[in-house]
Order: sequence, then C-alpha cells, then structure tokens
Amino acid sequence: MPIKIPDDLPARRSLDAEGVIVMREADAVRQDIRPLRIGLLNLMPNKIKTETQIARLLGATPLQVELTLVRMSDHVPRNTPADHMESFYRPWRDIRHERFDGFIITGAPVEKRPFQEVNYWPELSEVFDWTQTHVHRCFTICWAAQAAVHHFHGMQKYLLPEKAFGVFKQKILEPASPYLRGFSDNFRIPISRWTEVRREDIPETSGLKVLAEDDKNGLCLLSDDRRRMLHMFNHVEYDTETLGEEYVRDGSGTLPVDYFPGDDPALPPENRWRCHAHLLFGNWINDVYQTTPFDVNEIGDVAASDRQVAEKRA
Repeated sequence: MPIKIPDDLPARRSLDAEGVIVMREADAVRQDIRPLRIGLLNLMPNKIKTETQIARLLGATPLQVELTLVRMSDHVPRNTPADHMESFYRPWRDIRHERFDGFIITGAPVEKRPFQEVNYWPELSEVFDWTQTHVHRCFTICWAAQAAVHHFHGMQKYLLPEKAFGVFKQKILEPASPYLRGFSDNFRIPISRWTEVRREDIPETSGLKVLAEDDKNGLCLLSDDRRRMLHMFNHVEYDTETLGEEYVRDGSGTLPVDYFPGDDPALPPENRWRCHAHLLFGNWINDVYQTTPFDVNEIGDVAASDRQVAEKRA
C-alpha cells in the first residue's frame, strides 16, 4: 500500500518521480482498511527535504500509511516558508488529544546548546511524555534521540573535539532484534553531529539495549522496549547528496569521511546506506503494524499494558 500525504505537498512530486506510490485522499477512503497513523515532528532546518526523505522510507513499505506533519507550537522556523508551515503542519498542541500508531521525531540544529536552553525544550519534554500515553511506537533521530534518553534516563551529551562527519561502518550487536531483520553483519550510515551520548552512561536498570555502534563514534541504534522507543543517533534517512550539501554549507574544508570517491569533492558520492535505511524503516513499520490495536482509541491502554509487561521481564 502507498503513503497518503497532501496532494500539493512538495514531497509528492519528488516521490512520484521516483516511483513511490502516493495515494490520493479520494482513493484512500475507498479502501476498507485502517491506515497506520504516523506523525512526524520535524525539527530539521530544511523541513521540505526532510519530509521527502521520511515519506520516501515510509512509502516504500507494503502498508497504507497516513502521514501527519507536526511542528512545535510556538517555535517559528527560519528556513521554511511560513505558508508551507501553515498549509501542511499542525501545531503539537492541536494534535495532542489524538493517538498515533507511530511517531517520528527528527534531529535539530541545536545540539551544542544544553537541552534546557533550547527554547522549545519545555514543550518537547511534554511531547516525550505524551508519546507514552498517545503513541504506540516512537522513533527518534539524531539530536531527538539524545534528547529522549536525557529526558527519560538522565543521560548527558558530550561535545566532541571535532565534528563526527562522514559515512561510518556500524557493527550489529543484536542480530535477532526485529528492527535489524535482514541487515548485513555490518552496515554504513551517514553521521553529522557535534555531540554524543555514551554507552557507559546507560543506567543499568533502564532496559536500554545497544543494537548497533561503531568504535570511533559510539552509539548508533538503541532500543527502549519499556517505553516502546527506538533511538537512531545518526542519519539513516539522508539522501545521497546531503553530506555534500552540508560540506559546502559549512565551508570548513573538512571533508566528510569515506564519502567522496578518493576524497575528491568533484566526484559524485555513492549511496551505500539506502538499502539499510529502507530495511530499518520497514522493520519499524512492520513492528508497529503487528502490535498496534485496530482501534486507535485503545493505543494508550495497550501502551500501559506493554510497559507493565516489559518492567516485569526486566
């Protein structure tokens, strides 16, 4: 089944050109199935590009997905036209009474600031707590993953001596994880961040499980079964050109590691992570589909029951 997004969302043209099946509202209502309700809280500066990246991965799964774009209620983004935000995004305060099968929270360009100094931190903290009662499965990416483990488990983030920037090989530590079904023994993934959270700071009683990491940059993928959350500290969703665009934007002269062929920025990079990006999102969506209740109004009750079971097992 395809993904359902607004007909005039810019991402639709890109996905149509790539062959991703995008469903019109009129067609969706004729199908006698309940689509998975997935919310995307998009904190990235280039929101239109990020919408496309996430919608591409969700739209490749064999299930009908209804994507809701969400923004922080009072924060005004500087890099996205106001009419785009007004047309396609809903403030979190307006949707917090609703329930979602899955909810994705992206990274944000605020990682050097202490969490409490981010102007929308109080509301984001409310969002994290809300996911425990109104969301069946939550997926956080990069800074949002760091913010989530800080909020729920008190883990700190540390400023790196230099930016972790490039494509790095990750080791799989839990091959039996449902999120890693079909993965190779190791996989490459784009990384672009100035901070990190550390394995040694994981509380012993937290139930957090390291699924993948690399020797140089540490944690990559972490599951929190008690809270039905998956944390990705890197950027599996990136397009082929994204690291190159960041290289030009930053103007530092520091090449992304193992990205340009022969470290020559004049040569086009090759995408070596696309298949694993689709696998990860497909596995996550499959887990959502297999476990979510048919009646969305029961999502909070199932969440509480799942949490109690996980706590008993720990």
